[in-house]
Order: sequence, then structure tokens, then C-alpha cells
Amino acid sequence: MTTVWPELPYAAWRDTQATLQLWTQIVGKIRLTRTPWLNHSWHVTLYVTSRGLTTSPIPHDGRTFEIEFDFLAQQLIINVSDGGTRKIPLRRRTVADFYAEVMTSLQQLNVPVTIKELPCEIPNAIRFGEDRQHDAYDAEQALRLWQALVQIDRVFKQFRTGFVGKASPVHFFWGSFDLAVTRFSGRRAPKFTGTAPGLDATVMQEAYSHEVSSAGFWPGGGGIDYAAFYSYAYPTPPQFKSHPVKVGTFNNQLGEFLLPYDEVRTAADPDAMLLAFLQSTYEAAAETAGWDRNGLECPLGQPTAVRT
Repeated sequence: MTTVWPELPYAAWRDTQATLQLWTQIVGKIRLTRTPWLNHSWHVTLYVTSRGLTTSPIPHDGRTFEIEFDFLAQQLIINVSDGGTRKIPLRRRTVADFYAEVMTSLQQLNVPVTIKELPCEIPNAIRFGEDRQHDAYDAEQALRLWQALVQIDRVFKQFRTGFVGKASPVHFFWGSFDLAVTRFSGRRAPKFTGTAPGLDATVMQEAYSHEVSSAGFWPGGGGIDYAAFYSYAYPTPPQFKSHPVKVGTFNNQLGEFLLPYDEVRTAADPDAMLLAFLQSTYEAAAETAGWDRNGLECPLGQPTAVRT
């Protein structure tokens, strides 16, 4: 097992990704159903851990439970605050079978949850309980994704420390299957008019209620057939795409800057390249939209160094 930036060839693992995305949606919708709404849907996300991806504690009638994808042990682990636990093997199986076992396990642990079975942000989606089409799972490829996320999560969190304004956590959105971090100017944004399959328009409008510069990582898909980092602004200033950045290029079709993961992975200093992409694309958004950079920015944080 490697602990450095692993290879992530999209063609080799796209079938596993399709299945794993649906599995994460099942788990994410469980959190969504039981967690009070938080601005910009921050209450629904998963978080990178030292073993995989977790929901964090979910409230349930005076108790809490947590669900974690453990990619080292290749198990889905459900832990309840009263001591109950279940472990479900991560192996090749249909989405329908995985869904049934997760729901049965929750019942057995006395934390029953009912979710909407239609996946989000996936065209022509199949209800979880009826999906016997997606059944691919390569444990090695899933492990590689998590290993990449460990590195990316670490750099994203360092980048987040350079901002004193409102900023999101570094979190994994299971709908779009990406790790993301977002900065806010503090100003309201025009009403969002975009749509996504399986999402109510009001959810999208609330997510983009305020002006943002958002960056993230896709492991492939969503309009590109390779793993890549992205950065976009909403609303998009007219000069955003032509603003100079240190690394990456603007993709006109997607309307955002992209930097292939392989360029970062093979760089002499992957951290420095990724930070250069994050910072310079943020600056493109902040400069062209007229953000109060002096009031919102600060030096990157250092361990034990108190802000002064």
C-alpha cells in the first residue's frame, strides 16, 4: 500500500466509481434525513478520515450513530452511541443488495431510517432498491481513491487557513462525488437558475445564495474522462476566465478552471502545485468580482501559531 499520491486512471475504475458513488449516496441520504438543515447543504456531506469516509455522528432519538466507509478493512461500519455496531463487507454486489443490507442493519441497531431512493445528480437514475445494473467494485481502485483524498484533503485544509471570511469545511459531496472547499465574499448572489437531476430547484438556489469561489476535486466523470481539480466562481465575472493563473487552464464547456490530477501527482512538489492552483484561481475570482481581499485574507496557518 502506498501513502503517496496514487495513480487514478479513470478508464480502469469508472465502473467501480459508478457503484461507489451510489453507495455513498445511500449513506449520505441517511445523514440528510436525520440531520437539521445547515446552510448550503453542509449537513449532508461526508468527511475524509484516516481510514475512509465518514458521516460524522448522526442524531437519532437521543442517541447518535455514525457510518464509515473503511477502505483499509474494506468494510462499511455502523457504530451507535449505545455500543451497537454492524460491519458490512465492501465487495462486488448490486446497489440493491447493498441498500437492503444497510437498511436492515439500521433496523437491527434500532436506528431505522427511511430515505428517498432516487439518486441525486445522476441522469436516468435507478431507484436504489431496484438497481441491479451497477455491481462493479474493485477494492484496490477504491483504496486508491481514498489515498488520493487523504492527500487532497490535507492540502485543501491548509488552503482554507488563508481566509478569515466565511468558508466551508473541506467535505465530500456524494451527489456530484467530489471533495470541495468554498470561500464566500459575504455578498448575496443572484438567484441560481441551474438544475440537476433529482434535486429540487430550491436546494440549488439555497446552495448558491451567496457569492462564492469554490474549488474541488473530481475523480473523473462530470464532463471529463480524467481525474482533475476544478475552480469556479458564482456568479461568474466576465473577466474571470481570462484572468492569469499560475497553473491550470479554463475549460469553456464546464465554465471553470481545471488542473489534471496527474499533473499534480507527478510534480516535483505536488502540494506546492495544488496550492498555486487553488490560490491563483481564487484570486481570479476575487479580483474580477471585487472582493474585499484585505478584509478576508490572512497568511496560511501554522501549527501552534496563534493569529495576531
